[in-house]
Amino acid sequence: MKIVCIGRNYADHAKELGNAVPDEPVVFMKPSSAMIHNSKPFFIPAFTNDVHYELELVYRITNNGRHIEEQFAHRYYDSVGLGIDFTARDIQQKLKAKGLPWEKAKAFDGSAAMGEYVALDSLPDPKNINFQLFKNGEEVQTGQSSHMLHDIDAIIAHVSQYFVLTVGDLIFTGTPAGVGKVEIGDHLLGKLEGKTLLDLRVK
Repeated sequence: MKIVCIGRNYADHAKELGNAVPDEPVVFMKPSSAMIHNSKPFFIPAFTNDVHYELELVYRITNNGRHIEEQFAHRYYDSVGLGIDFTARDIQQKLKAKGLPWEKAKAFDGSAAMGEYVALDSLPDPKNINFQLFKNGEEVQTGQSSHMLHDIDAIIAHVSQYFVLTVGDLIFTGTPAGVGKVEIGDHLLGKLEGKTLLDLRVK
């Protein structure tokens, strides 16, 4: 199982961090050791003083495939969930300034928090999914899948040109604006179409 992540996939988020809006998906990876589930807390690593939450729609791959055409991409997933791409922002800024890869800031152990999934055919409009993140009861992020620069079908078509997608792989599709710092004791709650799918504590 691999975790494929798409960066800068919402124009408002790219702008809030001062990044250019890309014309193709920005792809990076996380190892399986990055994964934590609802039942586990997120521990802030000792090497950073500025970890940010980034709530994202996550799709789970259900069939093996490579060189997938966009018109057939819908055959490779049937559910969607919520995940948090935890980012050591201070580390990332140092790496970006040197033109270095982001892995130490994005792919550390525990950096991919995953909630539950719902079937796409159970949603009012699978092409326009609404989701929110609440921190300590306050809404801090809200997004709609229709605002993604590259939708899930385009992402699958793009990514599968470079490496095989296999059953169980996860695709984190990028975060909307509103990212911010987490502190020890924070309670993060992710909702999709009003249903709580992600619930975790920061320690």
